[in-house]
Amino acid sequence: MKTIPIALTLMLAGSVPAFTQDVTKSPPPGAFKAVSSLVKLPDFLPGMGQLFVDPATLPAGPFLAYDHDGKLVSTVFMLPIKDLSPDKRFDDLAAPGGVVDHVSVYYNAGHPGVEEPHAHVVLWHVSKADEARVAK
Repeated sequence: MKTIPIALTLMLAGSVPAFTQDVTKSPPPGAFKAVSSLVKLPDFLPGMGQLFVDPATLPAGPFLAYDHDGKLVSTVFMLPIKDLSPDKRFDDLAAPGGVVDHVSVYYNAGHPGVEEPHAHVVLWHVSKADEARVAK
């Protein structure tokens, strides 16, 4: 099971950038909406930031995460655990955030908007040290 997230992470990191619009500053252009306007979640989530998503891409995303200054810090994918199997692929996931500094992958039991258990695949566009800007 560990090889699926590792392979997925490598695939995602290699797919950047896929969008033509600049999403480096909040709010992002186009169909992106603040997640807090779509589901009952706070506007800013400590550890993640202010999230935006195109509702048509749910549940996987991409979710664009911004710090308190409106700077893009990560692109997040929320992949249902039930779909992480040899029979399911997540190909050509768009990662609009640009250069990826590092990647985090972790389990989430579910929350408003993506209620089922899923894996967060976080493509960090800032350094590990700058990641702390979204911790508060």
